Amino acid sequence: MQNYIITIARGFGSGGKQIGLALSKRLGIPCYESQILSMASDLSGISKEKFNLVDEKLSGGALIKRLKAAPNTDHVLSPNERKFVSDENLFSIQTQVIKHLAETESCVIIGKCANYILRDRSNVISVYIEAPRAACVSTVMDKMGVTEEDAHSLISKTDKYRSDYFKYYTGGRNWTDPVLYDMTLNSDRVGWDKCVKVIESYLKIKFE
Repeated sequence: MQNYIITIARGFGSGGKQIGLALSKRLGIPCYESQILSMASDLSGISKEKFNLVDEKLSGGALIKRLKAAPNTDHVLSPNERKFVSDENLFSIQTQVIKHLAETESCVIIGKCANYILRDRSNVISVYIEAPRAACVSTVMDKMGVTEEDAHSLISKTDKYRSDYFKYYTGGRNWTDPVLYDMTLNSDRVGWDKCVKVIESYLKIKFE
């Protein structure tokens, strides 16, 4: 089998990250999430802190209101250009890292608009993981040690900025649109362990 990529988009508290990590361990391939920020920093020389500030979120919310088309992310600016550390160029650098991974190795990539960035590649499986709000709240409370009220707030804010980020860099597409993915899984109904098995089974079916 050629190298393959599994992208995972996830609602906050759905267990998508944990499922991606378990899947990578089961398949014996790397899993990339925050590591992509470090790789982009190493590639560009821009501090990782700047990438962290715009990690799946926009620094200027008003941008979304002026959206007409996806920004051009195929061109990475040089250090002497004025917008070298702009949000769009930081995204372009991450895009370059993600495309390089898709060309050179098998791995799991969590978030980062990877399903859209790699949408035209035949060696990609894109998965969206979601769960009912009650299940997400319970997970966030357990994992982060916060109150139910705080868990609701964290979920709403995180899902909102992830959605806006995705919409901005994909020209207005809806982050949760099922046609953007090979499959959408309800992690509460299926179970985290079985989500891993379902994705693994689909991997074998698609690349048989």
